[in-house]
Amino acid sequence: MSDGKITKRFIAGAVCPRCNAMDRLVIFRRDDKDFRECVSCGFLDEMRLNTPKNELETRVNTPEAVKAAQTQAVKWLEQ
Repeated sequence: MSDGKITKRFIAGAVCPRCNAMDRLVIFRRDDKDFRECVSCGFLDEMRLNTPKNELETRVNTPEAVKAAQTQAVKWLEQ
Protein backbone atom coordinates (compact mmCIF):
# COMPACT_ATOMS: atom_id res chain seq x y z
CA MET A 1 0.00 0.00 0.00
CA SER A 2 2.04 2.85 -1.25
CA ASP A 3 -0.42 5.60 -0.30
CA GLY A 4 -0.46 4.60 3.39
CA LYS A 5 -4.19 3.82 3.36
CA ILE A 6 -5.22 0.68 5.24
CA THR A 7 -8.21 -1.20 3.82
CA LYS A 8 -10.25 -3.01 6.45
CA ARG A 9 -12.67 -5.81 5.47
CA PHE A 10 -15.42 -7.33 7.61
CA ILE A 11 -15.40 -11.09 8.18
CA ALA A 12 -18.96 -12.40 7.78
CA GLY A 13 -20.09 -14.66 10.60
CA ALA A 14 -16.95 -14.17 12.71
CA VAL A 15 -17.32 -13.83 16.48
CA CYS A 16 -15.05 -11.64 18.59
CA PRO A 17 -13.05 -13.74 21.08
CA ARG A 18 -13.31 -11.01 23.73
CA CYS A 19 -16.89 -9.67 23.60
CA ASN A 20 -18.58 -12.46 21.57
CA ALA A 21 -20.16 -9.94 19.18
CA MET A 22 -20.90 -11.42 15.77
CA ASP A 23 -20.06 -9.67 12.49
CA ARG A 24 -17.90 -7.03 14.21
CA LEU A 25 -14.44 -8.31 13.22
CA VAL A 26 -12.43 -6.66 10.46
CA ILE A 27 -9.14 -7.84 8.95
CA PHE A 28 -6.40 -5.64 7.58
CA ARG A 29 -2.70 -5.66 6.68
CA ARG A 30 -0.10 -3.31 8.15
CA ASP A 31 3.69 -3.58 7.74
CA ASP A 32 3.38 -7.01 6.03
CA LYS A 33 1.45 -8.42 9.00
CA ASP A 34 -2.23 -9.43 9.08
CA PHE A 35 -4.46 -8.26 11.93
CA ARG A 36 -8.03 -8.77 13.09
CA GLU A 37 -9.84 -6.12 15.09
CA CYS A 38 -13.25 -5.88 16.74
CA VAL A 39 -15.02 -2.61 15.97
CA SER A 40 -17.20 -3.02 19.10
CA CYS A 41 -14.69 -3.60 21.91
CA GLY A 42 -11.35 -2.73 20.28
CA PHE A 43 -9.87 -6.24 20.48
CA LEU A 44 -6.77 -6.41 18.26
CA ASP A 45 -4.82 -9.56 17.37
CA GLU A 46 -2.07 -10.40 14.89
CA MET A 47 -3.03 -13.32 12.66
CA ARG A 48 -0.35 -15.72 11.56
CA LEU A 49 -1.75 -17.00 8.28
CA ASN A 50 1.47 -17.64 6.41
CA THR A 51 3.01 -20.19 8.75
CA PRO A 52 4.40 -23.09 6.73
CA LYS A 53 2.46 -26.29 7.11
CA ASN A 54 3.98 -29.73 6.77
CA GLU A 55 2.23 -31.56 3.98
CA LEU A 56 0.94 -35.01 4.90
CA GLU A 57 2.84 -37.75 3.16
CA THR A 58 0.68 -39.62 0.68
CA ARG A 59 1.33 -41.97 -2.21
CA VAL A 60 1.03 -39.00 -4.56
CA ASN A 61 3.78 -36.83 -3.06
CA THR A 62 6.17 -39.60 -1.93
CA PRO A 63 9.47 -39.58 -3.88
CA GLU A 64 9.95 -42.45 -6.35
CA ALA A 65 13.11 -43.65 -4.56
CA VAL A 66 11.19 -44.12 -1.31
CA LYS A 67 8.37 -45.98 -3.09
CA ALA A 68 10.89 -48.26 -4.84
CA ALA A 69 12.60 -49.08 -1.53
CA GLN A 70 9.26 -50.04 0.01
CA THR A 71 8.17 -52.23 -2.91
CA GLN A 72 8.46 -56.00 -2.48
CA ALA A 73 8.11 -58.74 -5.04
CA VAL A 74 5.31 -61.24 -4.59
CA LYS A 75 5.84 -64.91 -5.42
CA TRP A 76 2.89 -67.03 -6.47
CA LEU A 77 3.06 -70.59 -5.26
CA GLU A 78 0.94 -73.03 -7.23
CA GLN A 79 0.10 -76.41 -5.89
